[in-house]
Amino acid sequence: MTKFSRFTLPFLMLFMSVMQAQIEKTDPLYKTIMSKDSLFFSIGYNTCNIKQMENLLSGSFEFYHDKGGFEDRKNFIIDFKNGLCKSPETYQLKRVLVDKSTEVYPMYKDGKIYAAIQNGDHLFYEKMGSQAEKLVGEAKFTHLWILENDEWKLKNSLSFNHHPKQTTDSETMFDNDQSMKSWLKENNIPTLGLGIIEDGKLQQVKVFGGIRKGIPAPHNALFNVASLTKPVTAMVALRLISSGKWKLDEPLDTYWIDPDISNDPRHTKLTTRMILSHQTGFPNWRWMNADKKLNFQFDPGTRYQYSGEGFEYLRKALEKKFGKTLEKLAQELIFQPLKMKDTSYIWGKNTDEARFVTGYNEKGEAYPIEKSTTANAADDLHTTVEDYGNFMVSIMKGKNLKPDVFQEMIKKQVKVKENKYFGLGFEVYDLGNGEYALSHGGADQGTRCIAIILPDSGKGIVIFTNVDDGYRVYEKLVLHYLGEQGRKIIKIETK
Repeated sequence: MTKFSRFTLPFLMLFMSVMQAQIEKTDPLYKTIMSKDSLFFSIGYNTCNIKQMENLLSGSFEFYHDKGGFEDRKNFIIDFKNGLCKSPETYQLKRVLVDKSTEVYPMYKDGKIYAAIQNGDHLFYEKMGSQAEKLVGEAKFTHLWILENDEWKLKNSLSFNHHPKQTTDSETMFDNDQSMKSWLKENNIPTLGLGIIEDGKLQQVKVFGGIRKGIPAPHNALFNVASLTKPVTAMVALRLISSGKWKLDEPLDTYWIDPDISNDPRHTKLTTRMILSHQTGFPNWRWMNADKKLNFQFDPGTRYQYSGEGFEYLRKALEKKFGKTLEKLAQELIFQPLKMKDTSYIWGKNTDEARFVTGYNEKGEAYPIEKSTTANAADDLHTTVEDYGNFMVSIMKGKNLKPDVFQEMIKKQVKVKENKYFGLGFEVYDLGNGEYALSHGGADQGTRCIAIILPDSGKGIVIFTNVDDGYRVYEKLVLHYLGEQGRKIIKIETK
């Protein structure tokens, strides 16, 4: 071995070990650096808390900016006081760390950590007077944190690659919570519940806004999800079919005949399949008819027409057959097995009104909260993003369904429009190349909701809003989180 090779081998080994030196986000050092970052920026920089910033700066602090040049500790503090913090009531600049962008690398001497390098991306939001806060810029940064007398201090700060950004930029709109809040405010969405499914698991649950004006919504906020009730009722029936206790194509007149149609022989044709695929021939709701009575508008099983009445018809048949309320059946078959502890058809003694999200019209006027004590199989389910997200994951996996029942559920039972069909309880989108999506929406006064899953890729999204025109944010969220498959769904919908 030559002298040169003897030298390069340990050097390369050292180099390779450095390349692997980034620590995991669960490491105590990572959490410590993130805590210091939050103290410096969220509390110090963003609120003009000069003392907090000074406490975290090393005595030999140096700041390097690709636009503003170099500053030592003294000049950095002076410029901060007399610049950004001179008139906070008329101008404010907020720094927000881009979610998941931070990397932390420990620095060792004699086997002990003496410093850490933090790399990441940050966004800057500008607020002028009473105007809405807006995203105005983006940059990268590198920070050198050092231990001084066992205290972490910021020794060097490099802020570079500064460039303008706007909230409407699709690449940055959803990078962090602050971007999302600004975007929602621009779109007049009081509250958004968002669940992101990836790799067949509910990976993210976020709630933005408030349960009422001035009261922040908790992570487990309760939403009325309108017609997202129907997939739950469908799963109650499909679970019973899988267990052999109910039949998909058995006429329902054995268990229930509505008095309004008792003299119409077509009631003998009604089956669970027709109801779950919206082929009953019923109107959406009987109260829409002039006489307020249920009727057949065409022969059952001949074509598609969306109907909440059909699901209510199924509820009454199920309750007659099993001697239990739909709420009880759902608790036993769906809510308890999936640990959906915050989900119910009814407003009961365990409903936490302090977590319930108020709905609004487009003028910002609140609707009264519906407090039904009787289950409606088609409407008014109360749930959280987490509960419903996990429910959709169970659908994706066909959990507790026999394979043949799952295949019936995703089968194109009836055509709605080009490349869009109804299966059993879900809309089925034909995305081409054998790919498909399952979806359902919900719309009532003060609520617009949608849930979409892509069983082949394991992706999905749950969107809850609490305003009449909340559907306006669906497209960008679906495109961002579902990518090309989301684009195909939107294309089908807008044809």
